[in-house]
Amino acid sequence: MGRGALLALAVHGLLVVALAVGVNWRSQTPQTFSAELWAATPQVAAPRAVEAPTAPPPPPPPAPPAPTPRVATPAPPPAVDAQIAIEKARQEKEKAERQRAERDKAEREAKAEKDKAERDKAERERQAVAKAKAEAQAEAKAKREQQEKREQQAEEQRLAKQREDNLKRMMGQAGATGAPGSTGTALKDAAPSASYAGKLIARIKPNILLTETVSGNPAADVEVRASATGSILSRRLVKSSGSKEWDDAVLRAIDRTGELPRDVDGRVPPVLVITFTP
Repeated sequence: MGRGALLALAVHGLLVVALAVGVNWRSQTPQTFSAELWAATPQVAAPRAVEAPTAPPPPPPPAPPAPTPRVATPAPPPAVDAQIAIEKARQEKEKAERQRAERDKAEREAKAEKDKAERDKAERERQAVAKAKAEAQAEAKAKREQQEKREQQAEEQRLAKQREDNLKRMMGQAGATGAPGSTGTALKDAAPSASYAGKLIARIKPNILLTETVSGNPAADVEVRASATGSILSRRLVKSSGSKEWDDAVLRAIDRTGELPRDVDGRVPPVLVITFTP
């Protein structure tokens, strides 16, 4: 215990000595500085003029006080706040993003306006084309209806004229002797020339063949119908001669003939009533 107490006292004594020395070293008397202001160019007063005693001159202006010396203090090192820089960068980024978003929005709006204008223009053009097409179709339909109406009127007029002509023909054919296909309205055709009877006899008579002798002077009237070319279409016994042999011979002769001669004007009467005698 004794040794330990002595050792503790020695250590505490050394600590006190060290503290005293340290305090004495830091407690030095600060040095003071003084400064005086001197003119850069010496000035000497001029001699006083001898004059009548006048009022004493004004006292010279007091010398300006000596400027207090400035002690240059070192500028503090620039403090860079990382958080401020980060916040500023974030604000700049947000500002750039807002500007870019505004530009994108303005571009989208401009594009939308352009697309809408193009759609409106296309719709107007489509409506104009549809209107022109509808007007053309309506005009074509009106023209077609007018044409059909004119054609219908013309057809009605033609049918009315045909009915009228048929009515006239039917009225004129009462008792007519023309061919079935005749288009005339007279009761009978114009008479052939005077020499045509001789042509008929010369054409038909050689074809009359009799195997028996016919007594008396029989006369058979036969109606002969022919085409425009002269071909015999039909023959009909209109009045019998009273002799069957003669009537049959005349009819057979007409059948053998087959074609009538042309008249002087080049035509063949469509209907003829020919009287045949031996």
